[in-house]
Amino acid sequence: MAYSDFTSKDLKNKFDLTFKFENLFEDVKEIEPSPMLREILEIGQLAGFFTEKARSERLVSPVLMELLRNNQRSFTVYSGMRLDVDSQKGLSGECDFILSHSSDRYSVTAPIFSIVEAKKQDIEKGTIQCAAQLIGASLLNKQEGTSLKSPIYGCSTTGTEWSFLKLEGNTLVIDEKRYYLAKLEELLGVLQTIIDRTKG
Repeated sequence: MAYSDFTSKDLKNKFDLTFKFENLFEDVKEIEPSPMLREILEIGQLAGFFTEKARSERLVSPVLMELLRNNQRSFTVYSGMRLDVDSQKGLSGECDFILSHSSDRYSVTAPIFSIVEAKKQDIEKGTIQCAAQLIGASLLNKQEGTSLKSPIYGCSTTGTEWSFLKLEGNTLVIDEKRYYLAKLEELLGVLQTIIDRTKG
């Protein structure tokens, strides 16, 4: 079993996970995207994004690079790295994107935010996979003695639609609201809020 194999029932039974739905981001301050990001996304959408790889390269990665630039590279973006924490529990596999405030760029340490590209644009299935990765990230932080005061956040995305969640203890909170690339200012605001909430 790997992160992508979990169902919501598996998460409840194996990890005693409780699911909640609420609005995670009240009064988000919108952030104006740079002209460069707008141009890159416009070109990416014109070029098409019919595969997960294309959505990753043309839609998701440019947004994360903008976030990195806005924060003076104060965190690390891992792309396609493995998060093998406990294979017997199924907490292993490759992650599309993981963000960490650690400066170690060669191995995943102190993860704070995991992003899953929704396979076949199934954002609900992507949410469950992301939840499993958050459990893995939380366990990794405990194993490494990394004490995070804030929850670990996650996101399932098709590139154009983004669904956020957070893991706090044994409670998984799924945002009732969806965010969209078409409202880029709001999406950037949410991503910045996550970075701000998880600092030190």
